[in-house]
Amino acid sequence: MDVYGEILRGTALPRFFPLCQRFDRAEVPDAGEAVRCTLCEAGVLERLRPGDTVALTAGSRQIDRLPEILRALAEAVRSRGALPFLVPAMGSHGGATAEGQRALLARYGVTEETVGAPVRSCMGTVEVGRRADGIPVRIDRLAAEADWIVPVGRVKPHTDFRGRVESGVMKMLVVGLGKRYGADLCHSAGFSRMAENIWECGRVILQNARVAFGVALVENACHRLRVVEAIPAERIPLREPELLEQAKSLMPRIPFDPLDALFVRRMGKELSGAGMDPNVTGRSVQLGVGPPHAARLAVLDLTAHSAGNAAGMGNADFITERLRRKIDFTPIYVNGLTCRDPAGMRMPCVMPDDRSALLACLHTCGAAGPFRAVLIEDTAHIETLWASEALLAEAREDPALTAAGPPRPLPFDGEGALGTLAFPLAEQL
Repeated sequence: MDVYGEILRGTALPRFFPLCQRFDRAEVPDAGEAVRCTLCEAGVLERLRPGDTVALTAGSRQIDRLPEILRALAEAVRSRGALPFLVPAMGSHGGATAEGQRALLARYGVTEETVGAPVRSCMGTVEVGRRADGIPVRIDRLAAEADWIVPVGRVKPHTDFRGRVESGVMKMLVVGLGKRYGADLCHSAGFSRMAENIWECGRVILQNARVAFGVALVENACHRLRVVEAIPAERIPLREPELLEQAKSLMPRIPFDPLDALFVRRMGKELSGAGMDPNVTGRSVQLGVGPPHAARLAVLDLTAHSAGNAAGMGNADFITERLRRKIDFTPIYVNGLTCRDPAGMRMPCVMPDDRSALLACLHTCGAAGPFRAVLIEDTAHIETLWASEALLAEAREDPALTAAGPPRPLPFDGEGALGTLAFPLAEQL
């Protein structure tokens, strides 16, 4: 028995049962048609003239049907005789290089072929105005040189700060189009000032740059498009806070609080900017601990799409050796230094396998058992999850939850790797 096994042998994993949450699944059935309808209703295309160049933004997050949205938007722009092109709007992501940002868009399926408009990428910025305190506000040079800018952004609660606007259209203008300069400026005073920095810089951009309109996207709890809305530039500061409140109401939640342990099978940059969304885990080095108030958190793997970027792993207590071997510290440190966030760059305790990582959480959580624990695939998919036997009675009392099978031991192979968890057809126990 290895040294960890000797320490952990007195701790036993509980049995887990499959659980289904009922979320509001209403969604936009046809993303392209939704784009065409909202552009018509808002009347924003009338601002474009034949021959105008129009910079459409695309960010560094996986958004439901984003290529379809951008293609419909590009087609609508061309219908006015204008000339659309895409610019990566992702701050210092993609390794803070023009080619890295172009490659990141391609990994999300956003290319000239899928969108029907050229992708033009650069890291250069130009000043478009100054804040009241005299600090320059800069945006992407190619976007600034266009006749019009159309930011496209998903509106949602941010992982590390709270404010009138968080993730969304304003942040796309300020941090996304600001490239490394914009990311550095907004993070310069830390996350406590982030919301106000975005608000102040965003208003400078809207007043001085040629922003025609924005396209705001809101997803439901299952990460499917719920809202596609074109907003005239002058109304973005008024409308985006309202959409943020709607997005908050649609956020998925883990249905138990508190927990002794939360187990996450994988983290990834395409799943959340923090790898694991703190709005789901309740773990944030910036915001502290919130629901579900898990005493311990383990994450077992990193998605291939992340290309080694495990930024946000510092929100966990334990990771596995498998995850550690996949880490590329360069993008983690580039992002962390830009964000002034050393805590987010830290690596948690490394356990040799999945089983020992889960046991380590329970061994150190401070509870004697029976343990209240939840296992999820990732923070973007919690409609189905696995809960420990101690939570079964609580689950049966909640009409929004359906236990889909009896409690069973978690399956592990001879190397301690967690096996496949087949989710059965739901049947009320």
